[in-house]
Amino acid sequence: MFADILRKIVEETRGGAGAVLMGYDGIAIDQYFRPLEGVDLQLVAVEYANILKDIKRTAEILDSGEMEEVTIRTGGFQVLIRILNDDYFVALTIEKDGNFGKGRYLLMREAPSLRAELA
Repeated sequence: MFADILRKIVEETRGGAGAVLMGYDGIAIDQYFRPLEGVDLQLVAVEYANILKDIKRTAEILDSGEMEEVTIRTGGFQVLIRILNDDYFVALTIEKDGNFGKGRYLLMREAPSLRAELA
């Protein structure tokens, strides 16, 4: 079920490169990646999981509310991360010129389904 949801998000997002459902420990529960030359999207997701732990801890220290979403833009990609619960998040990687807004919408739309499957 997870793979179907992740595939739908990637394929319905122009420029969608991959999506991964992952725990803060960096272990992927499921993933869907389009083949891209020279880019290891699995490694990207693992490294961003480490950064997310720090961001989450900082938000807790600042008592600024629960983290909901994080966006990372680089020269080649946009990575949009939607927090699902205290243990898991979903990350969507979009090519630089892809449709960020559509990806964001799809992550918000599919987050309840992913949460339900995790329960």
